[in-house]
Amino acid sequence: MRQLAGTKRGTGGLTPLAGLISGRAKYHLLLIGTVHMRLFISSFTGFLVTVSIAPCFVTQAFGFIDETTKQAATDDRELQVEKLNTELIESLTKQLKQKERIDPVAADAVNQYSARGDVLMFLGEFDKAEADYLTMVKMKPDLDASHWRLGIAMFFANHPKQAAAQFDKYNSFDNIDRENGIWRYLSHYRAFGKDEARRQLLRYEKDDRPPFKEVYRLFDGSLTAEEVLKAIPDDPAAASRDSRLFYSHLYIGMSQVVEGKTDDAKISLQTATLNLWPRKAGYGPHYMWHIGRLQYRELQKVEVTP
Repeated sequence: MRQLAGTKRGTGGLTPLAGLISGRAKYHLLLIGTVHMRLFISSFTGFLVTVSIAPCFVTQAFGFIDETTKQAATDDRELQVEKLNTELIESLTKQLKQKERIDPVAADAVNQYSARGDVLMFLGEFDKAEADYLTMVKMKPDLDASHWRLGIAMFFANHPKQAAAQFDKYNSFDNIDRENGIWRYLSHYRAFGKDEARRQLLRYEKDDRPPFKEVYRLFDGSLTAEEVLKAIPDDPAAASRDSRLFYSHLYIGMSQVVEGKTDDAKISLQTATLNLWPRKAGYGPHYMWHIGRLQYRELQKVEVTP
């Protein structure tokens, strides 16, 4: 989904949040807060990590860490996300008050509905965001096919069939963008189940921007989440690596959401939310950062049975 009413999605970059370690095996390792690790890598034996004298274990999000360190890192990450949400809600609420009244006959009415729809979406008011996006389409029907934001709002407003139909329209507008195919799959999964979603999965012949060629294979079952992360090169430019990590974690998380793997999805989406790159990149990545943040917030409302 590269366009907003004919405008290309922007790109950008910042210092990476996380990297990939290579050797005989790769694990996605985050060094957070006061976590201190001594890492020794051997080309012959793989690698050895020691963290104080406590028993260690592996998780995809944290690497080799002990129970106490894991809990401290988890708490720190939770606090970071909570702080982000608190600041955003305050700012977005102020913006919404400034956009409450829209004159439907104003020359820029469509843009006003677009801007208010985004604010409502970012506040988690999914039904109201969908309504504003639909108003845009009614006022300017030629926006309909390219309106990927409407499809995402429909998905979050629990209208998966309508969302799937909207992403079908977008495919007629851009038949290269696998990100649209992912949202179509997620919508079909919610509406009809995994088997039907996979049966109707769109097939793409042309190349797409990284990492979507690999990420898309997660949804046809030809790559696992770990393999998607391993496919990210160790040494691209920082911005490229951050963008690939962001989109990979975001859509691994969304896959886990529809499959009911709530605990795994929380880890993936939390990691995407704490990635700095999309917050400084163009409109599209920034919008999708909010989507990951919102989905993570929705998952926090779900009580998981051990």
